[in-house]
Amino acid sequence: MDVKVWMYLVYLAVSIGLTVWVARALSRNGLVFLEDVFSDKRLADAVNSLLVVGFYLLNLGYVTVAMKEADPVGTTSEALEQLSMKVGLVLLVLGALHFFNVFALGRYRRGRLRQQAATHPPLAPVGYLPQQGGPRPVNPAGPTPGQTPPAPPR
Repeated sequence: MDVKVWMYLVYLAVSIGLTVWVARALSRNGLVFLEDVFSDKRLADAVNSLLVVGFYLLNLGYVTVAMKEADPVGTTSEALEQLSMKVGLVLLVLGALHFFNVFALGRYRRGRLRQQAATHPPLAPVGYLPQQGGPRPVNPAGPTPGQTPPAPPR
């Protein structure tokens, strides 16, 4: 096997290993965040699983597309340089996807918290305020002391 084939094999092993490691770490540690975002454990588990599948598809798709090297690789040092460039790009894609997910879920959480705050009054109502304006009900016991009796209707 020539140097280029070895470079491809090392690239695939490192990239797939990094993708699996990052996906497991984000899935395990991100579940607490998702439960807070969605306030429903079943929904958080389902979204977590979907995010992991999407993460694998995007990253492994990128790894396979970026694997081809058009330039000839003649020496081991050239292979290592190309390998570091490819693995570095995979790491940048992994980081960008992670920050995009955190940003999107954080925005969703803030919107949900704002909506919850808007639908609940700050204090529970204690009673009702008296009706303002309009006719007042007649007191059947008669006027209280100091109150003038209502005028008879015409």
